[in-house]
Amino acid sequence: MSPPYHIHHPDQILSPQLVVFRPLVRKNLETMIQIAGKPDRLRPHCKTHKMPAVAKMVEDLGVHKHKAATFAEVEMLAEVGARDIFLAYNMVGPSVQRAANCLKKYPGMKLSVTADDPTWIARLGEAMVDAGAEIGVVLDINPGRDRTGVPVGRSAEALYQQIAETSGLRPEGLHLYDGHQHQRDLAERVAAVEQEWQKVRMFVDGLKRRGFLIPRVICGGTPTFPVYARMDDPLIELSPGTCIFHDAGYNENFPDLDVFTPAALIFTRVVSRPTENRVTLDCGTKAVASDPPMGSRVVLPGIPDGKQVLQNEEHLVVETTEADQFRPGDWMLAIPRHVCPGTALYQEAVVIDDGDIVDRWPVVARDRYLTI
Repeated sequence: MSPPYHIHHPDQILSPQLVVFRPLVRKNLETMIQIAGKPDRLRPHCKTHKMPAVAKMVEDLGVHKHKAATFAEVEMLAEVGARDIFLAYNMVGPSVQRAANCLKKYPGMKLSVTADDPTWIARLGEAMVDAGAEIGVVLDINPGRDRTGVPVGRSAEALYQQIAETSGLRPEGLHLYDGHQHQRDLAERVAAVEQEWQKVRMFVDGLKRRGFLIPRVICGGTPTFPVYARMDDPLIELSPGTCIFHDAGYNENFPDLDVFTPAALIFTRVVSRPTENRVTLDCGTKAVASDPPMGSRVVLPGIPDGKQVLQNEEHLVVETTEADQFRPGDWMLAIPRHVCPGTALYQEAVVIDDGDIVDRWPVVARDRYLTI
């Protein structure tokens, strides 16, 4: 491996194991701030790392607004001192009461959540009134991904009015997640995002003319982060997440994101040489995210011609003309193609700095439930 991935004492690491290269995480965070222009434009998503140590690094670099997807992530952020947290998830079922409980446990925290349904907006307001609390609500806009949210228009306007007029709720703007914008060519991505943004900006202007407060529009993920960062609009908050650890998938699909470096890898060992052209690693589906297609879930720099032909729960079988160069017990690093789901597979990450094992970071928010 190249020097940034050097490990001095691999015999001290169990396998498979998530390893995080601390200097690369910090460099990715600093690059993120540089692209944004200033720290207060950022609201980074913690879903990729789920670690208090990384959240603390974010805070220490002057970024004090955060985005989460679960209550465990909210709690993890709150425990490191974060006080402005956006939970990008609609409150339904028991989540309504969990939101009230969260505000009770962390009274100094400014918490906001998404919404796109009138029934649950009303129920959330009732729960807040009963709890003597107030929660921010961000209207979830559907820009064409068709996962959650409502398209801009009259229905969205009516929902925002409902939020503004419901006791216990505080209107906090819009959420615009455009995860479907995956154009490899940056110019094409820019054109698509600008077209989408024009519609949202017109919608915002219409709401403002009616007297509604729109403090922010929380925009995008990692692929569209550089596009929104170019826009000189004080409403925009930037919410990338993957680029904090980065991965092989974004490296391959978005050449303009090559300013980020994969910082969280899988330490894996050869466990068998079943045939003359096969090497078996302990990097199965329980060690790395399995949402990419089989055969492309990791990149193996140590086996350049390797073809991943079989993956089970605890094994990854690789065909290579250089199989005779490997022996059971040999170690290597695998770069996840999609890093975010894989982080949650580990209780902790082994932390590397200048080749040395310097710490172990708990992946606290891998659980769905902590105390709330």
